[in-house]
Amino acid sequence: MRQATVYIDSEALQYNLNRVKQLAPTAKIVSMVKANAYGHGIKDCLAALKDSDAFGVACLEEALEIRELGYQQPITLIEGIFSADEMQVVIDQNIEVIVHHQPQLDWLLANKEAYIAKGLKVWVKLNSGMNRLGFKIDVIKNVINQLKAEGFTCVLAMHFANADAEHPLNEQQIQQFLEVKNDCAPLMGSCCNSAAIYKYPELHFDFVRPGIMLYGATPFADKTVHDLDLKPVMTFTAEVIALNNIKPGEHVGYGSTFTADKDMTLAIVSIGYGDGYPRAFPKQNHVAINGQQTRVIGRVAMDMIAIDATGLNLELGTEVELWGKSRLIDDVAEANGTIGYELLCRMSARPVRKLV
Repeated sequence: MRQATVYIDSEALQYNLNRVKQLAPTAKIVSMVKANAYGHGIKDCLAALKDSDAFGVACLEEALEIRELGYQQPITLIEGIFSADEMQVVIDQNIEVIVHHQPQLDWLLANKEAYIAKGLKVWVKLNSGMNRLGFKIDVIKNVINQLKAEGFTCVLAMHFANADAEHPLNEQQIQQFLEVKNDCAPLMGSCCNSAAIYKYPELHFDFVRPGIMLYGATPFADKTVHDLDLKPVMTFTAEVIALNNIKPGEHVGYGSTFTADKDMTLAIVSIGYGDGYPRAFPKQNHVAINGQQTRVIGRVAMDMIAIDATGLNLELGTEVELWGKSRLIDDVAEANGTIGYELLCRMSARPVRKLV
């Protein structure tokens, strides 16, 4: 049987959740489990994240999957509902919504009594400069005051555009958030994603929203998971299915982009972009075998890659770590010109998944 396997380490996931608790001891934790728990598998991850105060998802379908699995923690729809008919469903299922534009506000107000009766909070999104979702500062104060006057419990929410870097927009966003929070007091607040949890402890407020850090990948370009005291949760492996010896001048793979300059041994590994392993690699990529890294040779195909096995004495069936504890997902992403988030989220269903 072809062996391409994704191992999910539940203890590492619990460890990373505890890191959030250490970093933000006074805030409640809304664990972000959207996009199938960042590609890790919602069912297995929820079991490890059961001590979260709440869960965050992108859409109603994701929220309903959590309810169907039996979890009753509060859930926040971070993009709100997409149509008026979804409002009754969120009320019935005790799901909290963000409002970020007028139609959502109208749908919420039309269902005021039922929503409030369930004790649900409404999250109000501030557009403080990222310019995706949210009310601008000259509008949001009136929105919050209107909701409070109608009897709603509100949480002011914001998302940093550059929490992972030094950028002048950070201070602008912070000042807008603080102005709204102070002018509409008393008012709960939430503005810290993974990077901001580390960078702005003074802004943890009532709720923090960890995402990528839970899964053991870094939100920073200049810090590794080891720097942040996090543990990789996903280990992605495949096996050697063939061994080839090639001579100087021989080519490897589609496009013949690699030409050997010496005698080499190649190992062919049962993985490719059909499994979610990236293809582009503008920089040299590597895999790990027993903790030792070796380079990927030639182009990644749909089902196979070639790696340099010269001097490694590999055998058929040898396990190759594509990313995990020895070859970090963030390093693979950097070689591919992208971020770990993307590689994790675009995993295909083809690899076998196992909970460790």
